[in-house]
Amino acid sequence: MCGRFSVTLPPEAMAQLFAAVPANDLPEVPNLNVRPTQSVFAVRTDETGTRRLEGMRWGFLPHWYKTAKDWPLLINARAETVAEKPAFREAARARRCLIPSSGFYEWKTYEDGAKQPYLITRADAEPLVMAGIWQVWEREGERLSTCAIVTTAAAGAMAELHSRMPVVLEREDWALWLGEAGKGAARLMRSAPEGLLSFEARAPG
Repeated sequence: MCGRFSVTLPPEAMAQLFAAVPANDLPEVPNLNVRPTQSVFAVRTDETGTRRLEGMRWGFLPHWYKTAKDWPLLINARAETVAEKPAFREAARARRCLIPSSGFYEWKTYEDGAKQPYLITRADAEPLVMAGIWQVWEREGERLSTCAIVTTAAAGAMAELHSRMPVVLEREDWALWLGEAGKGAARLMRSAPEGLLSFEARAPG
């Protein structure tokens, strides 16, 4: 699961990192406590093959939702079923995106019921890029670009904090996930290799 994350990289640096054209209405940074339904940074490839850095609502809206407040709030999509679920399957095939962050938060629950938040970042201090899917939702004149983070089973040290984690994409995999390098993106939906991530006890914000 991923329910909070942080973003500190300036939009100009993100546009350069992803070789993407930035939109005009991007979210404000830094944001050390990105929450569901907020606008987040997302990189997609348009029909001309151009990468776009845009703001998208974190909370995927299937086309049958009548309002943006309909339930459930779909902030995550499980890698194991994303290609099958009616809400996600078309996006998983044709509308994948990159969701850049500085790190994401998870809460470890101890035997006494106490919960400790941890910030998970890349051990090499590079931006942590999460796999996402996106969808444009329209209803009665309202139009929203929305997204969800793809999650997978946690492994290694990460599994000691939580059973789920975002799919973390390496730089060499960005083009494949975005659909620029042909088919085969499904193989990227795996746990991060041991040693890639660093953990620090820290609350959001």
